[in-house]
Amino acid sequence: MRSIGLDVHRDFCEVAIFEDGKVTKHPRVPARRAELAVFALSLRRTDQVGLEATGNALAIARIIEPHVARVVVANAAVTNLIGAARAKTDQLDARTLAQLLGTGFFPEVWLGSEQTRLARRRMSRRSQLVRERTGLKNQIHAVLHRNLVERPPASDLFGVKGLRWLDGVDLPDDERETVSSCLRQLQFLGEELDRLDQVIAEAALGDRSIQLLLTVPGVNLTTASAFMAAVGDISRFDSPSQLVSYLGLDPKVHQSGIAPARHGSISKQGCAGARWALVESAWVVARAPGPLHAFAERIRARRGANVATVAVARKLVVLFWHMLTKNEEYAYGRPSLTAEKRRRVELTAGAPSVRGKRNGGRVYASSEQRLREQQVAINAERAYREFVSQRSAVTRTT
Repeated sequence: MRSIGLDVHRDFCEVAIFEDGKVTKHPRVPARRAELAVFALSLRRTDQVGLEATGNALAIARIIEPHVARVVVANAAVTNLIGAARAKTDQLDARTLAQLLGTGFFPEVWLGSEQTRLARRRMSRRSQLVRERTGLKNQIHAVLHRNLVERPPASDLFGVKGLRWLDGVDLPDDERETVSSCLRQLQFLGEELDRLDQVIAEAALGDRSIQLLLTVPGVNLTTASAFMAAVGDISRFDSPSQLVSYLGLDPKVHQSGIAPARHGSISKQGCAGARWALVESAWVVARAPGPLHAFAERIRARRGANVATVAVARKLVVLFWHMLTKNEEYAYGRPSLTAEKRRRVELTAGAPSVRGKRNGGRVYASSEQRLREQQVAINAERAYREFVSQRSAVTRTT
């Protein structure tokens, strides 16, 4: 079996072939569909091809896949090591990729199905829009700060009351132009986010995994969709610890010789968008009654609020793994709140709202039902506290 390494660029691919322990050079292949199709036809059915993870790598892989045994995309860690080499050329990079692939040291990236890749592109686009919107809001706050404007009377400067107040603030002409420009862009970005959220909600309605994750109090559509887009197929992970490591929520470890291991901050590997969404949900989950609330308080007392929030995010990942693997809802979920979240997803997807109701997303549940659901969570939290207390007592006596 030949191993072929491709050092991919925008306009061409540098090619090297590893066979019987030797590396041979191949002419460059233009990174165009027609030329790549001709190159793919020249390959053998038993060949394996490895290429760098670049913007056009997936399109190149799809052209070559039908003509070879397999196509793998290199993990970013490989390309970083290649870039740090003392001697670096395109041909050397291709030779290194071919040798790594041929010797079995080629850590490949899981590409996922087309549905997973589509979900990832949507969530990436949403994160970009949110960052742009946050930047525009910061510009407006900076204008007010530069001109010694008092704090707005509204808690939300960009709500109805806040915008009305902002319109009446006395500002220099150039600063007023900046604020007006930012507000126009904010309106456009808001409309784009609404359209994108509708598409994401439509896809979530038929996704069993997302529906399961919504049963956890504090987990919304954005968190569930970002998690599933990053993970894809949960069966890829044999244990929750693998999933935690994949999302970069595992601690760094430094150990050498006889010295004890030192644990640092989280590794922050994997999808940053999914990790950010999990941490945001962890802040909400830690305030809701239930075992995770007690867990957050226990960690907060020893390590502080920020460490506790990250720890809750890690617990959420472990919880998600068990729920999705067993195809079960959250045991201490609150059905009325879950129904409201699902109704909001339907409304976001374009379902008609109920006429005559002030809040079309709220699902009716009696106060007695809500109290019973809350009491279940409180009892579970109390049981968790007792379990931790008993375990600590046993640990102290042994």
